[in-house]
Amino acid sequence: MERGRYFEFHNPVKILAGEKALDSLPNELERLGCRRPLLVADKGVRQAGLVDVLLRAAGESSLAFAAVFDDVPPDSGTRVVAAAARAYREAACDGIVAVGGGSVIDTAKSVNVLVTKGGDDLVAYSGAGAIAGRLSPFVVVPTTAGTGSECTLVAVVRDDERDRKLLFVSASLLPDAAVLDPRMTLTLPPVVTAATGMDALTHAVEASYCLGKNPLSDVYADTAIRLVSERIVHVTKNPGDARGRLDLAVASTMAGIAFSNSMVGLVHSLGHATGGVCHVPHGVAMNVFLPHVLEYNLGKRGAEIGRLLLPLSGPEAYYSTPEARRPEAAIARIRALQDELYAVAKLPRRLSETGKVGKEHHGRIARAAIDDASIAYNPEEASLEDCLALLEKAT
Repeated sequence: MERGRYFEFHNPVKILAGEKALDSLPNELERLGCRRPLLVADKGVRQAGLVDVLLRAAGESSLAFAAVFDDVPPDSGTRVVAAAARAYREAACDGIVAVGGGSVIDTAKSVNVLVTKGGDDLVAYSGAGAIAGRLSPFVVVPTTAGTGSECTLVAVVRDDERDRKLLFVSASLLPDAAVLDPRMTLTLPPVVTAATGMDALTHAVEASYCLGKNPLSDVYADTAIRLVSERIVHVTKNPGDARGRLDLAVASTMAGIAFSNSMVGLVHSLGHATGGVCHVPHGVAMNVFLPHVLEYNLGKRGAEIGRLLLPLSGPEAYYSTPEARRPEAAIARIRALQDELYAVAKLPRRLSETGKVGKEHHGRIARAAIDDASIAYNPEEASLEDCLALLEKAT
């Protein structure tokens, strides 16, 4: 850290982690004074039986949901948030339990804003710093290991009226607790396991070199990178490995804590834009853009990128590689992971492999990326032409 530099680190989310972590959910809700929670989920979570897993784990406790809202789509928007808020109010709920991936968690965060602050105009709370004060009790049970949304101060939902992404940034959005139980991720398909794992890796990597990085976020990021690098291919091949699933869940949470304190950069700017324009899943976009943006940032962050070789490949590879060659070796390791995950799960490595992005979309994506808030934290400034060039390389 540079001498005299100031930083803040904030992580108030209580983490309940382990192969029986769900058993503690009733006690946690009682501690928070929540007796009539709204369960927010999606149809896939319900059909996969994960809600039943949660209820069985609760055993004979007094846990009962006042209402269930399971109509959250993969790309949730303001209309869905408004509908869930109506369900909360009609059932006189007093808190929220979100069971799902990033879209479900971000929807639940947004619902919590409306039901606590009042009204139906979610747009009024978008941006940074527009939400203040404590919200209603909120517990998250992730069913993917990638977004880290269970411990981030960020939410992203679609503005259905203007067909754009709305970004919300506030410490008030942080859940009161996150429950990491591998039983909730055992049913993930291989490609989703791979994509969400690379999402977590991207969070940690960008946290390691973006402008808000600090010594504390580095510790969380390094551990997350090591866990993903060690586990992602094995778990994608062996989905029933509960220990590996838990390691990836912990990595996702640690990466989320890291980037909540250091922020992310150009990989996310391009990924948000590609998701908004072409509906490419976020984890897929992260996987595609990560090595290209690392190469773009070498001029300003070569040393930091070279340091990533240690958690990515281990001490033997790190110390046997000349310092000048560590940055390229780190990027090569990420490309090797991409190739392995493509072989195992057909996780796209290029935009052309997504089947959703053509060169005719590049202009809209680049313009949206330039307007994305994450770009402000990238160490290397990026112009419209730079974004277009990166899109061309990623094609």
